[in-house]
Amino acid sequence: MGKTIATGFAEAGAHVVPVSHRAELVQQMVAHIEGLGRKSLAVPTDVVSREQLSSLVDRVVERFGRVDILVNSAGAHIKVPTLDMKEEEWDRIMNINLKGLFFACQRFGRQMVKQKKGKIINIASIGSFVSLHEVSAYCVSKAGVAELTKCLACEWAPYNVNVNAIAPGVFRTPLNAKVLDIPERLEKLISHTPMKRLGKLEELVGAAIFLATEASDYVTGETILVDGGFIACGI
Repeated sequence: MGKTIATGFAEAGAHVVPVSHRAELVQQMVAHIEGLGRKSLAVPTDVVSREQLSSLVDRVVERFGRVDILVNSAGAHIKVPTLDMKEEEWDRIMNINLKGLFFACQRFGRQMVKQKKGKIINIASIGSFVSLHEVSAYCVSKAGVAELTKCLACEWAPYNVNVNAIAPGVFRTPLNAKVLDIPERLEKLISHTPMKRLGKLEELVGAAIFLATEASDYVTGETILVDGGFIACGI
């Protein structure tokens, strides 16, 4: 998901700095972005580390002079009955999906407030709004993302910093591949989606570009559903 959005931004003319704790993935994405004719920077970063995030912002500002857009797309997912969930499983989901996202918003937001301009796009989920079977930690973390988005939007609006979120519906990603590989589960999710299909990752790019550009200057605190009608249909 993050790679698709990063590619879409680069194709739209943005310089892009990919973020991952895996150095080889960062290097691959930097080469990909530069291959599209845009500038990039390799700074492997663990999003749960405030120190590494601070260093990342410093490096980006040193290279480009400012930070215009932040997309928080790092995520983790686990399917396990709540009664069987281990503490470390709960903590991992919360650390990556919510704690790391908060730290990123805080550190990048500080730079954007200083600039008096910026766009933050968080990746929420349909799980921000409805419960999904045996993924309670994931749903709680994503509900937190949607609420944090509103809180930050209200705090930072006076500084011309827009904070919004995108809530994808059912898209095949490495996070949910095991779930979607279960035929009856896949059939149930598709049957509940009015458009009767999975989303294509490329279909997230339009919403992301809208929220990253001047077209959304009067939009803040919103979570845009890109879900094929999943939530509108009801459970």
